[in-house]
Amino acid sequence: MKNKLLKFLKSAFPYIIVLILWRLSISFWNPAGILAIIPIFYCSFVRPVPWFAPFAIIFCFLIDYRFDSLIYWTVMYCLFYAANGFQSFVDLSRQDKNALQIFMFFFGTSILILSFLHLNISNLLRSIWLFAWVSTLYIPITTLIKRVCDDR
Repeated sequence: MKNKLLKFLKSAFPYIIVLILWRLSISFWNPAGILAIIPIFYCSFVRPVPWFAPFAIIFCFLIDYRFDSLIYWTVMYCLFYAANGFQSFVDLSRQDKNALQIFMFFFGTSILILSFLHLNISNLLRSIWLFAWVSTLYIPITTLIKRVCDDR
């Protein structure tokens, strides 16, 4: 019984961490639950979890809801998901540092486009802070997911 419970918790952990990071929304440290984009990216592209894509789309939509950005993060996720499906040059599961560079490209491009929609110095500084903060937390969060979900 204990083994089955541990196996269930290991398989449910990516879903749980997305829910927790989305719920812990704090305006400066985690605006609109944007830190949930880290496990969404990691569990969709780097270490694919079965049936995670529909869950990721729902939570991208929920991030949009809190950001008041009309399906922006959902569209960016779906575009990157489609581009990743069509490309065969980069194997994200074999990248260094849990594909940090690819995540920084995805998130940086998304946040740059979002900051150019309402260009002023305040939005630019907020975008730089958000990019630096989310990129810094990418490695600890993905390492936690990897260690908890490791089947060895």
